Amino acid sequence: MSLEIPRLLEDEFIFPNPNKAHKEGLLAWGGDLSVNRLMSAYSQGIFPWYSQNDPILWWSPDPRLLLFPKDFKISKSLKKSRKKFTIKYNTNFEEVISTCKRLRKDTWISKEMQEAYISLHVKGYAKSIECYKDEKLVGGLYGVIVGSVFCGESMFSLASDASKVALWELCELMKKHGGDFIDCQMPTDHLLSLGSKKVAREEYLQMLATCKDKKVDFL
Repeated sequence: MSLEIPRLLEDEFIFPNPNKAHKEGLLAWGGDLSVNRLMSAYSQGIFPWYSQNDPILWWSPDPRLLLFPKDFKISKSLKKSRKKFTIKYNTNFEEVISTCKRLRKDTWISKEMQEAYISLHVKGYAKSIECYKDEKLVGGLYGVIVGSVFCGESMFSLASDASKVALWELCELMKKHGGDFIDCQMPTDHLLSLGSKKVAREEYLQMLATCKDKKVDFL
């Protein structure tokens, strides 16, 4: 690992200033995936993302992709799809993350990451929305809640539109209960097509600072 990238100490949860991340978003490496370190990271706009054989890498990309619940694009076909599913919350978190892992060929969801986010779920920080069809889990998403922000991690579909329906449900819950925005992290064409937008990192961090300590129960 390049000496230009700071290494995190094992016994401290201190991160470099996220505005100092490299152009592509890489901020630091090392440390661990303990609950305390992960929540410290998310509260500062930082998240882990690395391949199976790499050290733990910590990121704060610029720009950041955000989805404001009111901006979610609802097509006529999606409205029809919504009627096909039964939606539940936080009833099958482990299956959601394991399915995300299974369906991604070059996945960053290693066993270590999987166990870390299950620990976050047990502590009440990580949440899931699940879509069922004929009592079978066919879609869903999971992420980490920081104040009034939902930090999305991954989603999957085993039936057409299932993950979109889960995301729509999340947006509706946030609108109803005072959630501010969904942090989609890295820009993708798919998420941009659903109404998300790119925000400069500095602006995003300012927004996060005003939202991270809000007491909002939307999921």
